[in-house]
Amino acid sequence: MRTIDFDYQLPQELIAQRPIEPRDTSRLMLIDRKSGAIDHHRFSELLDFLHSGDVIVFNDSRVIPARLSGTKSGTGGVAEILLLSRLSPNVWETLVKPGRRVKPGTILELTGSRKKITITAEVIESSENGIRVIKFSDESALYDFGAVALPPYIHEPLQNPNRYQTVYADQEGSVAAPTAGLHFTLELLAKIRERGVKCLFVTLHVGLDTFRPVQVENPQEHHIHREYGVVSQEVAEEISRAKKEGRRVICVGTTSVRLVEAAAQAGGNSLIKPYEGWVDLFILPGYGFKITDTMITNFHLPKSTLLMLVSAFAGKELIEKAYQTAIAEKYRFYSFGDAMLIL
Repeated sequence: MRTIDFDYQLPQELIAQRPIEPRDTSRLMLIDRKSGAIDHHRFSELLDFLHSGDVIVFNDSRVIPARLSGTKSGTGGVAEILLLSRLSPNVWETLVKPGRRVKPGTILELTGSRKKITITAEVIESSENGIRVIKFSDESALYDFGAVALPPYIHEPLQNPNRYQTVYADQEGSVAAPTAGLHFTLELLAKIRERGVKCLFVTLHVGLDTFRPVQVENPQEHHIHREYGVVSQEVAEEISRAKKEGRRVICVGTTSVRLVEAAAQAGGNSLIKPYEGWVDLFILPGYGFKITDTMITNFHLPKSTLLMLVSAFAGKELIEKAYQTAIAEKYRFYSFGDAMLIL
C-alpha cells in the first residue's frame, strides 16, 4: 500500500467555492458495498434510506475563529497564527506563518476587532513538522480577535459564517467544520426523528490533518495529528444497545467514525464505553470496523487520511469507481461539496 495509490486528478472547477442553498439540496451519491451499485439522489432524500430503530451519530463540534493576526514585539513583523488544539489553559498547538522567523521566545502582539484589548502570545516550543506551542496571556478574549479559517482550496469569501457550521454545532473547538454534517437542516433532523431514528451527538474537534495530504510514501509511516474527543455515558449505552440488537449505527462524517471506533477500541470487551481524551486512530484499508455500519461523508482530497478511511470502509476499488463517477457526473467536491451515503 502506497500513498500514491490514493491519488486522483480533479478538475479545479469541481471544487465547490460556496455552499449550496438550501443545505439539503446538495447531491447524494448512494453506494451499496454489497452489490457495488452507485445511484444518484438529493440529500433531502436521505429519509428514503433510513429505518425506524437506526442510530445516527453526529459530531457536534463547533468551528472556532482560529485564524489570528499579530505583530512581533520589537520588530513589528506581521505573523499569522492558526489555532490547532488546546493543550491546557492558555496553551495551544498552532501553525504560524512565517514559521521560520517565529522561534521559541518570540512574543507576538495580537490585533483584532477589539483594538483596546491587547493579547500577547509567547512561542514556548517548536517542532520539525512546523507546529508551534504558544502560551497566550488571556485565551478568553481570543475569539474576539480571530476569524474562521476556511480551507486553502476555497478562494471566495464566505458571506455567512454560519454556513461553515452545522445546524447542531454546540461544543467549540474545531479548526475546520465536520463537513458531512453541513447538509442537514433542522427540518430534516425533525423528519429523521419522526421516522423513529435516534440522533446521538459526540464531539471530536477537527484538527490539522483535514488540511494536509499524507507526505510519506508509505501511509503506515504517517503520524496522524491527534484530536480531542468525547463520547458520553448515554451515547455509549445507546450505541452498544443498538449493536446488540442488530440495529444500524450510521456515522455522519469521518470524524464521528474515528471517534466511535477509537472508543470501541478503548472499551475492551464491551462494544463501546464512555470516552474522553485524545484520538489518534489512523484507519487504513484492512481495518476491521466494530461500530460503523453505514457512513455519510463528503468527497475528500487526494492522498488524505480521510480518503484512506472511506477506502477502508467501502473498499478501495469501489471508492475509486465512485470518485470517477462523481467527476464524470460533475459532483461538487470537498467542504462545500456534495455527499455520499455508503450502505
